[in-house]
Amino acid sequence: ALVNYGPDKGKLCTIIDVVDENRVLVDGPVSVTGVHHQAISLKRLALTEYKVAALRNARQKALIAAWEEADVMSKWQASTWAKKIENKKKRAAMSDFDRFEVMLAKKKRTAAMK
Repeated sequence: ALVNYGPDKGKLCTIIDVVDENRVLVDGPVSVTGVHHQAISLKRLALTEYKVAALRNARQKALIAAWEEADVMSKWQASTWAKKIENKKKRAAMSDFDRFEVMLAKKKRTAAMK
């Protein structure tokens, strides 16, 4: 799952247990994704298509092995969803001059097409 709100926004995590109909127990693992073991609301998560073969309430060691076996991080980084998030971060970090250069490049590309 992808955390879409809060301090872990933009990070992947593994749902390891269901607390109730609104909350789940997630774990990163921390060394791979940076998400700590915590209960989080389903409203703050977006489900992804990537599945990890981990048992319910799996420990860090088992989760790390499962993530490496499933190769989730490389699959995620190759996805269009991750690329869109990365582009949004880059665009948000641009300075005024960077945006000006992008505008000029777009004008130049458009003029070349005509």
